[in-house]
Amino acid sequence: MAVKKEAAEMSAFERRRLENIAANRAILTDISTTAKKVIPNKPAAKPTSKRRRSEPVQRESTRPTRISSRLAGIEADNETLKRKLEVEAEHQAEIHKAKKLRNGDDMNLGDISVDGKKWSSGFDGIKDLVRGAQPGVRTFTEDDVKNTADDAEIKELRKTMGNLKIYEHWAPNDIKITPQRVYALGFHPIEDKPIIFAGDKEGAMGIFDASQTAPEVDDEDDDIPDPVISAFKTHARTITSFVFSPSDANAVYSSSYDSSIRKMDLEKGTSVQVFAPSDSSIDMPISAMDMTASDPNMLYFSTLHGAVGRYDLRTPDSEELWELSEQKIGGFSLHPLQPHLVATASLDRTLKIWDLRKITGKGDLRHPALLGEHDSRLSVSHAAWSAAGHIATSSYDDTIKIYDFTDSSKWSAGYDIPEDDMKPAHTVKHNCQTGRWVTILKPQWQKQPRDGIQRFVIANMNRFVDIYAANGSQLAQLDGEGITAVPAVAQFHPTMNWVAGGNGSGKLAFWQ
Repeated sequence: MAVKKEAAEMSAFERRRLENIAANRAILTDISTTAKKVIPNKPAAKPTSKRRRSEPVQRESTRPTRISSRLAGIEADNETLKRKLEVEAEHQAEIHKAKKLRNGDDMNLGDISVDGKKWSSGFDGIKDLVRGAQPGVRTFTEDDVKNTADDAEIKELRKTMGNLKIYEHWAPNDIKITPQRVYALGFHPIEDKPIIFAGDKEGAMGIFDASQTAPEVDDEDDDIPDPVISAFKTHARTITSFVFSPSDANAVYSSSYDSSIRKMDLEKGTSVQVFAPSDSSIDMPISAMDMTASDPNMLYFSTLHGAVGRYDLRTPDSEELWELSEQKIGGFSLHPLQPHLVATASLDRTLKIWDLRKITGKGDLRHPALLGEHDSRLSVSHAAWSAAGHIATSSYDDTIKIYDFTDSSKWSAGYDIPEDDMKPAHTVKHNCQTGRWVTILKPQWQKQPRDGIQRFVIANMNRFVDIYAANGSQLAQLDGEGITAVPAVAQFHPTMNWVAGGNGSGKLAFWQ
């Protein structure tokens, strides 16, 4: 008679892994349920043809690092150990190569979850190595508010924005939303509660529900448990932007330097690649992404190689790519109400406006009509359209420039913007010297402010987040206890007066 074996006891690691998967699944289900209130009973349009899976980028083999036998203490005739070192060098080279390849496969989020509590502290306490930063020194005070003679509307808005308070349940240093430096933030458009998405420099995504509260502890000396954060390794390289589908509340798109755009389905708990270059040998780092409410099936993106492209999610191999700059385009955006107007910001020191209604040329020379451009003294980091027609840019010349194109609805196809009209209506002095350890500062407009007053956020190198109106007036300077690094990646919720900022150690600050 066979002896019945008892089941092996589950290890602590395996138990913890299953608990993490269950917790992440519960969070995504909760977000999905809440998200349906935004776009009820309106499923996403299904592609008309089978989705194409792109193969990983094919790169040249990385040469193994040569290791000195003398320094390793190996005698000349010890061929076995020398060979072991060569094999190890080749192995490390393959690991290095694999880290840079994108993953074109479909992913189950339960299989790629990351244990947030084991993340390292990253760049906590990093010293300010950048020019002109004075941590904690305000550049906007109560005196600035009192000494200005703005209209009553702006004064009331200053009061509202100035009253935003830092999230009280956990300090910013306790909310580690990503393992590494935050490069992109996004608010889900639901208004029931703040759901914040973050992407870091190595392709990890974190999701934080800011409606959760810290549990009570029995003893004052007991540690407060960490906040619940869902974390997934969806991309192989830096995540650069998030876009939320206007037609499917469960769809979250993310772009990356790994040359891909992926779609996360909150309800199904999956992540699929929806775009990568049709030529799998091409490395095309995506620097930004956008989508319009008028056509939720069309994705637009910019690249570090100076191109802007668009891709129809319904049609495989439908990518169009326009080479618009000889240098990288770090940021771009579509006019929210007139999506044929594209603004690009480039390392070539220009802001340019393009019209997609008029595309001319053939082959590599095919491009939209250039309506106008404005030169800055140094690189322009980002160009963001407001719904009313303003463009805000940040530049390494230490300025924020605000351009007034509120009459753009009257422009005909290929309209030539007069040179004087391309000059900024307002220029604000702002330290943008981020250095190598702080993510580049970019202005981000509130997409649909309830009061109709256009405003945007941008981080301040003195460890604040600044809020400005379209007329250049500063509305607020947000701070709070526990902010020990620059919240460089700042983001507004589309409709609610909620602001988030992510820093170089993957920590999150949140104001409401």
